[in-house]
This record gives sequence, structure tokens and C-alpha cells, in this order.
Amino acid sequence: MGYSFLDLAKDALNYASVPVSVEEMWEIAGKQGLLEKLASSGKTPIRTLSARVYVDIKNNKDSCFVQTSKRPAKFFLKGKDVGLEKFVKRQEEPVKEKHTFKERDLHILLSSFVRSDEHFKCLTKTIYHEVSRRGKCGKNKWLHPDMVGVHFPFESYTENTLKLFDILKVNPYKLYSFEMKISLCLGNLRECYFQAVSNSSWAHEGYLVALHISEDPEMVDELRRLNNAFGIGVIRLNAEHFMQSELLFSAKEKESLDWETINRLVDENRDFENFLNDIMEDIKVGKVKSRYDEVYEDEDLARLKFKETGILL
Repeated sequence: MGYSFLDLAKDALNYASVPVSVEEMWEIAGKQGLLEKLASSGKTPIRTLSARVYVDIKNNKDSCFVQTSKRPAKFFLKGKDVGLEKFVKRQEEPVKEKHTFKERDLHILLSSFVRSDEHFKCLTKTIYHEVSRRGKCGKNKWLHPDMVGVHFPFESYTENTLKLFDILKVNPYKLYSFEMKISLCLGNLRECYFQAVSNSSWAHEGYLVALHISEDPEMVDELRRLNNAFGIGVIRLNAEHFMQSELLFSAKEKESLDWETINRLVDENRDFENFLNDIMEDIKVGKVKSRYDEVYEDEDLARLKFKETGILL
């Protein structure tokens, strides 16, 4: 039998002096030359490693692994965890992430990805909540998406085909809603997910988007369950190579839109009203002439910008 993920995990943890995350485990394995011994060609080996360790701890009473903390998830070898009580307690305390950048610094990362990705091929526009009409406290909570998008079929179909779509009442256009977050973990997942559910009913597809998404198998299972139940998709952004951002879960496309919410968004927010006006104008002339969010086409330029903002360290 070949060198397995569990073999790699055990050997990597032998080199560790303190509990480590799966990502750190993988990094140790790389530095110690263990990855070359692994007989695997999967696309997401770190996720596979994480799943194998979790399953072994759960189902194997003689497992050599022990999970020392949940948030963040850290692992160690049994026998090496003696005297780590204080360390574990400290690790389980809530971690307040400090960022030098804001969620809106991620907008151009998403706009660049969805502009080129085959699933979307869409143009986006940022919705500024600050320009909304002021109402009663809590009235507009979870009403506005952070970004909205539209797919125009002008490059895919001829003018005559588009006219036939119109005659047959077939809609070749698609509207998207995006809720942006810097990071997602089990601690904030449900609130963030249902925020996306709340502000995406007007669109054909709604997505929850984040730069950092926990690899915890419990987190992945919960995301899958929520996606099956409510249909909101999930995108993981990649600041190093924005075209390698991942569509982790596809959204369930709605056949009918929530026109009442569309009408309310138009009434409450002029950015959203302008977005719809631009769509109608571009459909009328049969080409994109309106201004949408800026996009990067050069990954090197994007990488430099993200380092300046602190998104990339």
C-alpha cells in the first residue's frame, strides 16, 4: 500500500512542536519533502487531507491524531499533547481578525473574475448602501446586495437570434446578486448566508463571496446543506491569481424574480435604479455602452495592487 494522506499527516505532525492547522500541516509536509511521496493527483489535496484526518479521529478509536481546538481547527499527535492545556485554551478563544483592507477592496477582484469566468460572463456594479433613502431603524437591513451583475448575450448570439428570443419570450439575460465578506467560518456562516438569502431574491442567481473560507469539513458540510436547502452559491476569491477563484457551490437559478423587492430596491437606492436603467439602455441598443465596475485583465497588475492594499501579504 502506498504513502497515504494519513501517513503524511502523521509524519508532518512529528515535525511540529505545537498543534497546527491542516494548511500548516501541508506546508510542513512540503518543506520536509513529504509531498513527493504522496500518491495523489486530486485537485484539492488539502481538503482531502483535512477530511481524512477528521474521519480518522471520528471513526478510529485508536487514531494517533487529536484535535486540540475547533476555531481555528488545530491538530496534534496523541502523546505529544501532554501539558498543552494552556495552549489549547488560548487557541479556543475567539480570534478577532485584523485587516488593513476593507470588503470593498475585494470588489474589483470579484468583478474581474466574473467578467471572464465562463459560468458568469457578467458585468457588475457596486451598490453603495450609503446612498439609500433613510428609513426606520432596521427597515433596510439585509435589503441591499453588495454587488449586482448582469450577463448580456450580445457576444453569444446574432442580432436575428436575439430578435427571435424576444418574439418567443425567451430571456437570454441573467441577473446576479453578490454578498461580499472577507472571511467565512462556522462562527459567522449562518448569519452571512441568510443575509445573502435575504438580499438576492430579486436576482436569477445569488452568491455569498469571501476571500477566506474555512476548510473545516463541518463548515463544508454546512455550506452544502445550506446550498441544497436555499440555493445560494458560494465563491472563494483568489487574490494571487484572480482567475483561479473558485465556484465552490453553484446557485440554483430562479425562473421567476421577486418584482416587489426589485421595485423596493429601485425606490430605496439610486445605484440599483441606475443599474437597471443601464441594462435597459444596453438591451435597447443591442450592445454594452454603459459604465460598469472596473476589472483587471492583467494578473501581475492586480497582484501588485492587492499587495498595496494588504490583501496579499
